[in-house]
Amino acid sequence: MSTGLRKDALGLVHSVAIGVAGTAPSYSIAASTAALVAAVGALAPASLLYCGLIMVGITFAFVYLNSVYPDSGASYAWVGRVLSRDLGFLTGWTVLVSSALFMVSATLPAATATLLLAAPELAASKAHVVGVAACWLIVVSAVVVRGMHVTGVVQACMTATEIAVLGGLTIAALWQFGPRLTENLSWAAFSPAAFTPESFAAGAVIALFFFWGWDVSLNVSEETRDSGRTPGRAASIAMLVIILAFVTLALVTLAVLSEPEIRDSGSNVLFAIAEKLVPRPWSYLAVIAVMLSSVGTLETSLLQFARTLFAKARAGEMHRRWSRIHVRWGTPHLANYLILAVGLALLAFSLAFPDVEAILKASINAIGLEIAFYYGLTAVACAWQFRKARSAPVFLLAVAWPLASAIALWTAAALAARAMDWTTLAIGAGGIAIGLVPMAWVRAQRKAGVRATPGHS
Repeated sequence: MSTGLRKDALGLVHSVAIGVAGTAPSYSIAASTAALVAAVGALAPASLLYCGLIMVGITFAFVYLNSVYPDSGASYAWVGRVLSRDLGFLTGWTVLVSSALFMVSATLPAATATLLLAAPELAASKAHVVGVAACWLIVVSAVVVRGMHVTGVVQACMTATEIAVLGGLTIAALWQFGPRLTENLSWAAFSPAAFTPESFAAGAVIALFFFWGWDVSLNVSEETRDSGRTPGRAASIAMLVIILAFVTLALVTLAVLSEPEIRDSGSNVLFAIAEKLVPRPWSYLAVIAVMLSSVGTLETSLLQFARTLFAKARAGEMHRRWSRIHVRWGTPHLANYLILAVGLALLAFSLAFPDVEAILKASINAIGLEIAFYYGLTAVACAWQFRKARSAPVFLLAVAWPLASAIALWTAAALAARAMDWTTLAIGAGGIAIGLVPMAWVRAQRKAGVRATPGHS
């Protein structure tokens, strides 16, 4: 077996495509808009805009940390290096848990979209949706394990198609519902004063789920050309694209659909929009966009899990088998097989929920808590790393903005957690807390003299 990831497999375009696909614009809009509108109503575009600005601070943290420590472990490696090994371990554990949970959240919309195209009468059957979701998970895993270049090319094609469909729907909405869109652009609709702390927090946790995933561009930094700069540039471009896409599509949603229509459409919001804007069969392009988006974000989540587990194993904080690299494909194939098995097991477990909507709601809120935790720690690590910066721009972008973003994320998560049911809290906060057990074991190994260095080999 080879001992290193394949170098220079990705360029800037591929890396940007992976970053955009990680957030899955079409999937996020389809799966989460109804929940966001239920939480904040007409303030949904404002919630996405302000959370996007918070996320820009997190992006700067990733960019600056990657510039000095390019590492496939990303958040895990940086927090471990800068703050402490224990916090680094817990950060990496949270990335693994959230990625595993996302195996359910990502595959179900892809399966629903597939059935809407192939067998609409089966799209409401939970068992059929879960079965097709398992098939998608197997197929995408087979692509990811075969190498980063193939993954990057496939991802670029899917992302380009998805953005083209979203752009077409936006143009159609402007043509048919221009006056309503203009009304929704008023100051009242975007005023920070329109939020209460509780409503902002409820919207922020859901909006976090919208934005989550772009950081996979940094997890593949060791496989990207000019690893110290290109992944950061890709993440920055991806963040600008997705903020524009999410705010625009939220405005389109409120202009085209009423709040009851949004609520009734569930995880098919994008298709409901398309049905109002264009005739069939063209409206099914929205279903294709959701399917491609779901498959794309599933692909990036598999990448993030495998690269984080690889980095932890390489550092001696997980079993060394997970750091093995396939001699021909240049990927951590055993780590990929593990997340495939975990994803299939979670899909089987999801059959215990009453319906697909209940599964998505619980997983979205739980993952939101976990995202806030590890993004916030990464931002604090960046602020500490660059705390002595003499340059005003560097201090603003690498210290002040990331630190403010971390505080905002943690505050929103704490407020939102108060309104969550025990099942969601157990999945979200419990998933992080369970990591304390293996963390204690790793700490004991260190004290016993077993050498481990966070992130790098």
